Amino acid sequence: MTSMATSTVAGMTAGVARVGGAGGMASAPAFDDDIAPAPFKAGMVRFRRLRVLFALVAREMATSYGKSYGGYFWAIAQPLGGVFLLAILFSLALRAPPLGTSFLLFYAAGTIPYQLFKITSSAVARSVKSNSGLLTYSVVTTLDAVFAKYVFSVVTMFLIALVLYPTVILFFNVPVNLDLGAIALAFFLSSFLGLGIGTLNCVLFGFFPTWNNIWRVLTRPLFFLSGVLFLYESMPPVVQNVLWYNPVVHVLSLMRSGFYSEYDPQFISYPYVIGIALGSFALGGYLLRRHSARLIEG
Repeated sequence: MTSMATSTVAGMTAGVARVGGAGGMASAPAFDDDIAPAPFKAGMVRFRRLRVLFALVAREMATSYGKSYGGYFWAIAQPLGGVFLLAILFSLALRAPPLGTSFLLFYAAGTIPYQLFKITSSAVARSVKSNSGLLTYSVVTTLDAVFAKYVFSVVTMFLIALVLYPTVILFFNVPVNLDLGAIALAFFLSSFLGLGIGTLNCVLFGFFPTWNNIWRVLTRPLFFLSGVLFLYESMPPVVQNVLWYNPVVHVLSLMRSGFYSEYDPQFISYPYVIGIALGSFALGGYLLRRHSARLIEG
């Protein structure tokens, strides 16, 4: 798959060269871009971007989990086993979950948005460094690398959630009244938040390598500060005032409201979560485009 991704990108680079080579002179163009209809040219640009994105996602799958689909299957099965194991251990330590009767469902509803944010933000933050070789091709941009990491992480976590939630609900016979809208929105916001923070960190890690170590230290207790094992409302007011500024708490509580109809987290601020996600992505994307050469050179 890695060779397929590289050859696809190389082929696209050659195609661009045929259309407009060095100095804007075309060697043997199949058509003239200058006289082509605007909708056609826009469609060709989108098609090329999608081909690049597909090639980068395929390369990511091959480099992360090997060339066989069995490696990707194991990548999904491994975190599933970890979720079940941790849920069983915590259920033995805690007598009853804060919501419902199944600690396994309570934990699963909290850990998926948390892991989605963590994995997506971490993968996106490494996107330029891990694709520095392919970024030497003019057809591949830093944002292509960012979106490839984002798509791959989101699809992987979606497949994990698609297996985990039905297994917990059906196999353990847990009664639920699902709000699919809330679940889908929480999943999107968690991934968007990971994309935004990851894009900004992609720039900061490149400019200030020490920030990578600082970020790891700062986010190490995030699992315990995001409400994976507790409800925001169960904390003392002074603790709530601090936890409110963690956007993952908002997204995680929204996800839980999709599984527990009796749970209505009034503290959730959509403008706050979207503002952090959109603002960090806009700033990170702008800096990526402006300083792409410096970041690629490392």
